Amino acid sequence: MTAEAKAAEVAAADPASPPLTERQEARRRRILHASAQLASRGGFDAVQMREVAESSSVALGTLYRYFPSKVHLLVATMQDQLQHMHTTIRKRPPAGETPAERCAETLMRAFRALQREPHLADAMVRALTFADRSVSPEVDTVSRLTTAIILDAMGLEDAPTPEQLSAVRVIEHTWHSALITWLSGRASIAQVKIDIEMVCRLIDLTTPEAS
Repeated sequence: MTAEAKAAEVAAADPASPPLTERQEARRRRILHASAQLASRGGFDAVQMREVAESSSVALGTLYRYFPSKVHLLVATMQDQLQHMHTTIRKRPPAGETPAERCAETLMRAFRALQREPHLADAMVRALTFADRSVSPEVDTVSRLTTAIILDAMGLEDAPTPEQLSAVRVIEHTWHSALITWLSGRASIAQVKIDIEMVCRLIDLTTPEAS
């Protein structure tokens, strides 16, 4: 299995659920769009379920059938944003010479995309922080999408080794932590870039040749 196939497998490994009809998918898209719009304007507190329902032209009860809470909704919004980033990055792959350079470039592009919408980024990250066990499937999907983005960025010819997958997990944790520290004003963009580039070096250190 190639690294690209592995990334696709990771991204697709969602908990089993009945496929949505075209009408249901359109309704879900409207809900996620409304959530992102409200969060972009006012952050976590601005996303009120009644307003989301009104903005997406669905009944409040229908909204709760799709998303049982605001945290569920905002974590799903982050899934949607990551899927969009993944598509964009695949259309314009990173140009670095090594897997580490490509990974760092990709994660900084994703970071800057979130930087352009700081209120939205804050709302999504806060939802991830507040998520309890009831939101575990959605949080796991966010993790799988982040992993798939990193694996695609690495551009490996062969499937990643267990050591490289371990490095990817550490990189993912560092990226999420960097988002939190930047959003709280405890880290500058320059510091985030240094940390991301440093942790991505783990990829090159865990290649079979390096070992």
